[in-house]
Amino acid sequence: MDQPAPATPQSGPPDTAPRLRDRLTIPVLASGGILMAVMQTVVVPLLPDLPRLTHSSAAAVSWMVTATLLSGAVLTPVLGRAGDMYGKRRVLTSALVLMTVGSVLCALSSDIRVLIAARALQGAAASVVPLSISILRDELPPERRGSAVAFMSSTVGIGAALGLPLAALVVQYADWHTMFWLTSLLGAVVAGATWWAVRESPVREPGRFDVVGALGIAVGLVCLLMGVSQGGQWGWTSPAVLGLFAASVVVLALWWWHQLRTERPLVDLRLVTRPRVGLSHVAALLTGFAFYANSLVTAQLVQEPRASGYGLGLSIVATGLCLLPGGVTMLLFSPLSARISARRGPRVTLALGAAVIACGYALRIVDSRDLWMIILGATVVATGTTLAYSALPTLILRAVPAAQTASSNGVNVLMRTIGQAASSAVVAAVLVHHTSLVGGAPVATLHGYLLAFGIAGAVALFACAAALSIPGDGPARGIRRAGGGDRVVRDEALEGA
Repeated sequence: MDQPAPATPQSGPPDTAPRLRDRLTIPVLASGGILMAVMQTVVVPLLPDLPRLTHSSAAAVSWMVTATLLSGAVLTPVLGRAGDMYGKRRVLTSALVLMTVGSVLCALSSDIRVLIAARALQGAAASVVPLSISILRDELPPERRGSAVAFMSSTVGIGAALGLPLAALVVQYADWHTMFWLTSLLGAVVAGATWWAVRESPVREPGRFDVVGALGIAVGLVCLLMGVSQGGQWGWTSPAVLGLFAASVVVLALWWWHQLRTERPLVDLRLVTRPRVGLSHVAALLTGFAFYANSLVTAQLVQEPRASGYGLGLSIVATGLCLLPGGVTMLLFSPLSARISARRGPRVTLALGAAVIACGYALRIVDSRDLWMIILGATVVATGTTLAYSALPTLILRAVPAAQTASSNGVNVLMRTIGQAASSAVVAAVLVHHTSLVGGAPVATLHGYLLAFGIAGAVALFACAAALSIPGDGPARGIRRAGGGDRVVRDEALEGA
């Protein structure tokens, strides 16, 4: 009796889905980064009208921004560490789900208490970029990794540039809840696509999760950032603000002591204190300060009344469109950043980016009256930000073990967040102290705006100096692939590891 011929292996359909998922990994992760930045930005056009819409005070409404800032700062290093331990895709998807749940709650409610809690949930999305960069390190071959990481890092600026005009258009022509329904739909799609298209990284850091360390950094950062963000409103010398700063110093000092003595710390401080890592974090803080002043000050400057002598009286929609060229520039220049880093090293790219930021602010000081010069200066700053932000994660990838990539990039993003919070506080303080009456209302003077540009430009130069102080890159060592495929299992580039 004849035996049936063995089945011929199918070469087409069974492999189609895995190949499609591999091709979609970078676009899906990038869409998550863009959506995260959009989610953080969309509330800005609503702020002037939210007291009326929610029947609450302006001080209460400001917490819709503060809550996202605080929760994002706290959860970024915590979720980064959790990703290193329990799986980066799992934690990334969870962060996207929390962001989406927060958006749904905002769409369903007009109660300011619910809205603040929902915005705090959305702060979890701040961990999306460091987790995605860590996944790209683990999954992509070296020849594709640089450009992918640079693009992933630039999604923050792209999303911020897109979010403001998008939100302004929705607010102007539709009910404000529509904006959150739209972001809820996008969030659900991106979370589902992430779970389907992104492979779970095989690189893990074993051990117990440092609960005490997580609580310590949470309390310390909340005290620090609440003092920074509320100092202008409560008074920098008020007992509440001084108490928050004092509590922050004490709690973070105890947290530091605990991290040095625990076997599996939330943040490996011995790694952080190495010059290549520590100086990268310092540069991230300074770059975050310099970057944030650009969009913050530009948005206020172009909306000032024409009676001030320099203002353009633009609407919020037109304001968002002024920042849009900067977002497009960030999209176009991220591949250039990767090429510069590949040839000269990421510290050179970082230093160049910081220097370009300073040049952009010099243009703003030269002329901040003509719209085309305002847009040009803002776009130059955005270009420098692209170079700098794209280089920062590459510096971290080359300086830390693969098993600590997400947590280390999380700390780097945290430093950017602290820099942005400090920038917001300093810019607000400068503009408040340089005002004049226009039509009976206090308006910031042109001198105040130019002073803010000068401070941001000086900070960018300090970031450039910090970048040049980072020790030179060494060649990556110990790269090994899993089963002959493209997924990186281990990539130790830590000197002395």
